[in-house]
Amino acid sequence: MGQPTPATDDGWWRSAVIYQVYVRSFADGDGDGTGDLAGVRARLPYLAELGVDALWFNPWYRSPMKDGGYDVADYRAVDPAFGTLAEAEKLIAEARGLGIRTLVDIVPNHVSDQHPWFRAALAGGPERELFHFRPGRGEHGELPPNDWQSEFGGPAWTRLPDGDWYLHLFAPEQPDLNWAHPAVRQEHEDILRFWFERGVAGVRIDSAALLVKHPELPDVTEGRDPHPYVDRDELHDVYRAWRAVADEYGAVFVGEVWLPDAERFARYLRPDELHTAFNFSFMSCPWDAARLRRSIDDTLAEHAPVGAPATWVLCNHDVTRTVTRYGRADTGFDFATKAFGTPTDLALGTCRARAAALLSLALPGVVYVYQGEELGLPEADIPLDRIEDPMHARSGGTDPGRDGCRVPLPWAAGEPHAGFGGEPWLPQPDGWAAYAADRQAEDPGSMLRLYREAVRLRPVFGDGPPTWLPAPDGVLAFARADALCVVNLSDTPVDLPAHSELLLAGGPLDTAGRLPRDTAVWLRA
Repeated sequence: MGQPTPATDDGWWRSAVIYQVYVRSFADGDGDGTGDLAGVRARLPYLAELGVDALWFNPWYRSPMKDGGYDVADYRAVDPAFGTLAEAEKLIAEARGLGIRTLVDIVPNHVSDQHPWFRAALAGGPERELFHFRPGRGEHGELPPNDWQSEFGGPAWTRLPDGDWYLHLFAPEQPDLNWAHPAVRQEHEDILRFWFERGVAGVRIDSAALLVKHPELPDVTEGRDPHPYVDRDELHDVYRAWRAVADEYGAVFVGEVWLPDAERFARYLRPDELHTAFNFSFMSCPWDAARLRRSIDDTLAEHAPVGAPATWVLCNHDVTRTVTRYGRADTGFDFATKAFGTPTDLALGTCRARAAALLSLALPGVVYVYQGEELGLPEADIPLDRIEDPMHARSGGTDPGRDGCRVPLPWAAGEPHAGFGGEPWLPQPDGWAAYAADRQAEDPGSMLRLYREAVRLRPVFGDGPPTWLPAPDGVLAFARADALCVVNLSDTPVDLPAHSELLLAGGPLDTAGRLPRDTAVWLRA
């Protein structure tokens, strides 16, 4: 394969609309019930019409799929369920021909237990040094080496027949790598180059703040500072080295960085580290004007000292879908809200989701749209015997897991399985075809048409920060360039500010021309 011309970093990423593709659930091109690269390639015209600037793909690498592909066995191979490396190269090139760049997902904290390194480590090879193996505590080593807990529940350690334990901050099938070892660092820099040379324009970094561990692996005692494995200072050397690689290709990074400390968060966005990082405070807010405004102000203030653009996210593959979340009494981001049987007002949630889409797309920076959000999909209830997410099993069945936001997309209302392809790997709920893309494309009032028009009109807001305008309690109103965004989160309709043109509305105005509750508009000043 001849090397393509490296991508040019022309700043496109500072105001991009990026669409997240969970390949397994996007579109099935070969009829086996699993989404694949052929399905994505066939739907590229749809994505081009949506107007997005880039696609972020969740892991498409060879994997046993114990955690939806985040257990990677081979970074240089595409999983056969999705296609081949050659197909990935075609997809990258075809998307770029439509003006759409590609970002891939890298999972540096851990690999699959089927990765050659870990299999060699289990066999007693020198690869053991690439992971965290320790003897247990207790009289016979029967207790884990420390008190660390898995993100999926239970101890973060698994004992092997030889008596030693190995660390996994996620599932047991995902052993953590030892980032103090130079071979681990070199391998990941080589992986970055492998994909950049195939035309990838950027990388999303999974669990970006967890890689480096305290060398002694001490207990997590309350108040320990610094934390033994979250946001350790040594991480910044890793990302400076990665940035040097990315700069060779004009490529960009977005980090999954969950940190409550704004100053610590901003350190990852210094000019020689990551280009952007996900903003989770905005997604975490309940439907409350004061809290959303505070989140917006705080987010912009966090990014200003390092000159990095903010990112705005309403949903992703790990989070209850926006329509469902906003249709609940407590709309905050809390995994507890995913409890079985939680009642939801979908009409209310859809109205708010439309308003939230206009709010996020009117803000400065990068907007991420998770597949199906543009169709207004709700969270799906998955039958207990069909749940695949390990969070469900490791929680003892109390957490339904994340499969409800990963149900395969509906494309054609009149086709079997709503046009997804073969019988889907996760069951589609009854009535799923009502959300089909082909039906929404013909409906001027649909969520899909709203997203298409909002992405098309987004440049009217220019590049500058928002200027907040006087507004009644419960109303957000700001100006950017010569455009205004007004969102009514109060209980009553409100008058619109002075304007010359109504550009876009999330729903109809009332008979008096006022903005109803849970509705947003874009206006020309």
